[in-house]
Amino acid sequence: LTAVQVEIWGDVGAYASLSEAVMTRAATHAAGPYVVPNVSVDCFAVYTNNPPSGAMRGFGVPQVTFAMETALDMLAERLGMHPLELRRRNALHVGAVTATGQLLRDSVGFPETIERVDAAVRAMGEEVLRPSAPHRRRGWGYACNLKNVGLGGGIPDSAGATVAVDEEGRVEVRIGAAEIGQGVVAIAAQIAAEVLGVPLERVDLIVGDTALTPDGGATTASRQTFITGNAVRLAAEQVRAILAAAASEELQTPPDRLRFLGGKIESPAGQSLPLGAAARLAAQEGRPACSTQIYTPPPTTPLGEPGDDHFAYGFATQAALVEVDPETGEVEVLRVVAAHDVGRAVNPQAVVGQVEGGVMMGIGYALSEELLLEEGHIRNPDLRRYRVPRAPRTPEVIPILVEAPSAEGPFGAKGVGEITSIPTAPAITNAIYAAVGARITRLPATPERILEAMQRKAR
Repeated sequence: LTAVQVEIWGDVGAYASLSEAVMTRAATHAAGPYVVPNVSVDCFAVYTNNPPSGAMRGFGVPQVTFAMETALDMLAERLGMHPLELRRRNALHVGAVTATGQLLRDSVGFPETIERVDAAVRAMGEEVLRPSAPHRRRGWGYACNLKNVGLGGGIPDSAGATVAVDEEGRVEVRIGAAEIGQGVVAIAAQIAAEVLGVPLERVDLIVGDTALTPDGGATTASRQTFITGNAVRLAAEQVRAILAAAASEELQTPPDRLRFLGGKIESPAGQSLPLGAAARLAAQEGRPACSTQIYTPPPTTPLGEPGDDHFAYGFATQAALVEVDPETGEVEVLRVVAAHDVGRAVNPQAVVGQVEGGVMMGIGYALSEELLLEEGHIRNPDLRRYRVPRAPRTPEVIPILVEAPSAEGPFGAKGVGEITSIPTAPAITNAIYAAVGARITRLPATPERILEAMQRKAR
């Protein structure tokens, strides 16, 4: 790739809301996860008489990813090249520079996501391309993307956490982060348990109580695992240091040689002290085993200024297998292979859940969800007319977790809250093209639009 030129128009509705930030995020991600030496992006936000638009999972990135990944497939076809090969040759990597001029110093698992998806699809062979009926057609489609972790752009970003150990050896974690299903509560407990060497069932949490918990900031921008997770880690490490100092004399061992394991503090000689007993000693010495820490990530700068736009990025490659009925335009998504660079999966099961849920959301964006507006009014304001995908439409999802640890993330972790849903739509529409030759450039890819695209090609 030598150049990318992008023009973005956004209908912000009657009030700006978060549209400026959304459009900025769209602009900074418009060139995708690729090394492109020349990039031109013009972005326009327009007031209309429609309802205000604002924050949504992906924050402007799904739209530009759909455009970029569709264009890349068109380019690959003209070059006579496999779609993944074009992406492979131009993939961002450690030491590369993004379209906004940011040097990527670590945690760029993007090339591996491409290789893992390619290997998974090849391993399935040609058998999966056999349609369920003679007149139907199947095809694979591919798409990639990157998504920032944290607010970035020079916006202040931080979160606090309190960790304490009582005389019974139980650990209490207090965080202000909102749990919206992304799993931050479980991750906070796991991080504290890991640092203090206690079973997970001995960790108690107080979450989102403004009278009792430090400020966790907004649950947005895939930030809570990274920001609140680090705050929990820092607080737990401080408590560990307090307990180690208290146990050092009792166990006649320097603090840095003590191990925290199974709810006990152990010396190399095999002596041990229960965590609760160490907490009691610390309290007697006037140093309660409690710490509140605030984590602030590396600084970022506004777009156009020297420095880093973001302190971390997630990367993904997805492949979708679809079956299309050329007579009706109906599409069935059969399988999605989703490889995501998560830094390090602190809770692999939760990450898999994020991938599966994100893919389903991407299917809705690709095939059925459309807000219909007329004279400033929403024509389909309920779930009877706004068509979200239902359970029978769930395909087989094959999650692949790629771990390229972030030096700054808690145990190397990065956020995955948004990126999981972003490449699904272009992977599906590229698969539709591979199946029946219908190039979709407008979402959702309804049966009517697919038939129209097929007719245009036939002409």
